[in-house]
Amino acid sequence: MRICFIALFFLFFGLTFVQAQRFGYIDSEYILNKMPEYREAQSEINLLSQGWEKEIQEMSKGIETMYAELEAERVLLTEEMRNERLAAIRAKEDELKQYQNKVFGFEGLFFLKKKELVKPVMDKVWDAVEKVAKQNNLAIVFDKSSQLVMIYTDPRYDYTDFVLDELGLGDPNDVIKN
Repeated sequence: MRICFIALFFLFFGLTFVQAQRFGYIDSEYILNKMPEYREAQSEINLLSQGWEKEIQEMSKGIETMYAELEAERVLLTEEMRNERLAAIRAKEDELKQYQNKVFGFEGLFFLKKKELVKPVMDKVWDAVEKVAKQNNLAIVFDKSSQLVMIYTDPRYDYTDFVLDELGLGDPNDVIKN
């Protein structure tokens, strides 16, 4: 009997605790796309990426040219000369792979530059989210655009516009959803 009473006690207060929790969600992708500094950062990242990709393509074309020259001259070369050329080509291929890894690999230049440019913008958004959450007594704020799958969302719990307002990016003509 005592166990049933304790179980009912925890069940009742546990349900009350769960019901007392307030939650909301935001669409961080939508917010970021409204921020000029994010668009500028993305633009700079894209320019850098295109430059690095062009360098990699040029290196790759150089390797293809070396292979084509080797094939064209194959009959004129001794075995030793062919092996030297193949070794030089393989060295260039290794150099290309190292450069690709240096630029686009894990913790590569691309990743570091993106982190450097986007982190301040993201920090600004998370600070605004935290402020909105505290102002609205929210215990949990989900991000609709992240890997979290949200099958259904009630617009009453969408705090995206509040975060935009906090960042000074709200549209005065928009009607607040809550």
